[in-house]
Amino acid sequence: MPRFKDFRPAGVIPATLLALNHDLSIDERQTRKHLRDCALVDGVSAVTVNGHASEVHACSFDEQRQILAASLAEVGDKVPLISGIYADGSIEAARLAKMAEHEGASCLLVFPPNSMSMGGQLRPEMALAHYSRIADATDLPIIAFQYPMASGLGYTFDTLLKLFESVPTIAAIKDWSNDVMLHEKHVRTFQGLPRPVNVLTTHSSWLMASLTLGCNGLLSGSGSVIADLQVALFGAVQAGDLRLAQAINDRIVPLSQAFYASPFLDMHNRMKEALVLLGRLDKAVVRPPLVKITDEEVALIGKALEQAGIRREGAMPMAA
Repeated sequence: MPRFKDFRPAGVIPATLLALNHDLSIDERQTRKHLRDCALVDGVSAVTVNGHASEVHACSFDEQRQILAASLAEVGDKVPLISGIYADGSIEAARLAKMAEHEGASCLLVFPPNSMSMGGQLRPEMALAHYSRIADATDLPIIAFQYPMASGLGYTFDTLLKLFESVPTIAAIKDWSNDVMLHEKHVRTFQGLPRPVNVLTTHSSWLMASLTLGCNGLLSGSGSVIADLQVALFGAVQAGDLRLAQAINDRIVPLSQAFYASPFLDMHNRMKEALVLLGRLDKAVVRPPLVKITDEEVALIGKALEQAGIRREGAMPMAA
């Protein structure tokens, strides 16, 4: 059963990383520490596991259950846990959803099936079938992960409206439409529906601009490193304090440019390296086909951390 009943996804939600040993097994001790580092930041409303940031593509069903169970044991009494549902088949997605509810997750983040990439946008009934099967397996609230339309995995605006009507447990979208006009249309329309659907931005490379459009929250992998700055930025935007928001954003920008540089797929790899530099993880190991980034790029991440004014754990505070 969910630990936090009637949870509604909103506010600042970090997507957490997965610590691995050198033999590529899960380092549960370090993963639990990382969960605490993210979940216990004042102002964080929930944390996400089994998402892109935790390399869900390379984790088995049993490993995903292990990650969720360990996360719940560590921080589940303090914040709601959102568990990703990443599967190419709807039957497996429903099995993951039922497992997540049984373990105690409070919400699901449903990824689009890669099996829809070759024309699924022309068959909206496929998305409806996928979400309906998941909703039949659990009553947990759902966050629909909206990809860019150019990826072949994004849902059209009309398909999203049909999903919201057909699957009332969809409470939010994680918006990665990567299209400013469409993103604003999502914010203005979905949050104003008779049964509102929150827009949680994941446009972390232009976070301030996205939040100013009126998003009711953010769900971001970079929150694994800068949850405190994201909380501060979200609060400043919500308060209408433009100068403060700009000042916070000035600290975030060097890191967003480092994390989300090309190739984009290395973003969470880079975040692990940042946590090592900060003394929050003891190693940055990723599972193939991801591979370790170069020493030169690690040095650039270190420079970005300095520009952001983020110090290594135990370091002397910076002079005012």
